[in-house]
Amino acid sequence: MSSTESPSAPAASVLPRVAPVRVGEGERLRTVGLPGVTLSVRYRPPAREDLPRALYVHGLGGSSQNWSDLMAALDGVVAGEALDLPGFGDSPPPDDGDYSVTGHARAVIRYLDAAGRGPVHLVGNSLGGAVSTRVAAVRPDLVRTLMLISPALPELRIQRSAVPTGLLGVPGIAALFTRLTREWTAEQRVRGVMGLCYGDPGRVSPEAFRQAVEELERRLRLPYFWDAMARSARGIVNAYTLGGQHGLWRQAERVLAPTLLVYGGRDQLVGYRMAAKAARSFRDSRLLSLPDAGHVAMMEYPDVVARAFRELLAQTGDGDDSTDTGGGEAADGTRAGS
Repeated sequence: MSSTESPSAPAASVLPRVAPVRVGEGERLRTVGLPGVTLSVRYRPPAREDLPRALYVHGLGGSSQNWSDLMAALDGVVAGEALDLPGFGDSPPPDDGDYSVTGHARAVIRYLDAAGRGPVHLVGNSLGGAVSTRVAAVRPDLVRTLMLISPALPELRIQRSAVPTGLLGVPGIAALFTRLTREWTAEQRVRGVMGLCYGDPGRVSPEAFRQAVEELERRLRLPYFWDAMARSARGIVNAYTLGGQHGLWRQAERVLAPTLLVYGGRDQLVGYRMAAKAARSFRDSRLLSLPDAGHVAMMEYPDVVARAFRELLAQTGDGDDSTDTGGGEAADGTRAGS
């Protein structure tokens, strides 16, 4: 494994010349070269060397920046790292063009194996939740605990508002959508995404909105942006159709790690009704329900999610002795429970 580190360096020399990715206060970036893939890794230098390690995996269309607020909230609790999956954020496409859930899981496993980071506290959102489920099922030695925020696990009745995202996986649709939306500004696109992903888009600060627009403008200049989106969307759809031992729900049943499930009541992409099925499927599960949250609870309610995560660590013996484990009442009155 090769690694370079810089607060503002591009992920790899193969990337087109675009604006550098934003690095938040206290964060750093490094690039890691692995067989068949180059990954950009966002992290905060740990306060202590003995802190337990956590790895964060973002969702479709997201990046490691989705985890900045949660990583800051857990600073000093874990040594956290957030990957840009291949083709997203500051990571170039994989050499083999494989954007399936299995392909993304393979990239995560390669990173953990090469870095010697396991077992880690693995955290995934949306597509990253499906990827993390697969990693935990096939490589239990790499996963200490699992936290899934609105994981993209198969649903019998897909929410109507999630259909356009799924359609991106249909061959030719991404190119058609690009032509039809050529005149859309980055501000319009970001406003639409936030309307879909947030329970209350009004919680987004003007600064966060501006940063999201700048990041989208940067990524739209990458020639593989829409291809990565379309192929990853297709990968989710294909994963939904798999049966037998490769089915995501079957793999959820195989997960040995203690699992914290976080579902938002206003999620327009992953049905809130799936929370109960997930709690039954993961054998050692805890459920945090946030009625006012949307699809990205770690961005909307980072302190609430961080508190629930600290409780999970305390229950598994990796938390600080001073961690409050008294039930973690959230801002909306919801409690985490088994």
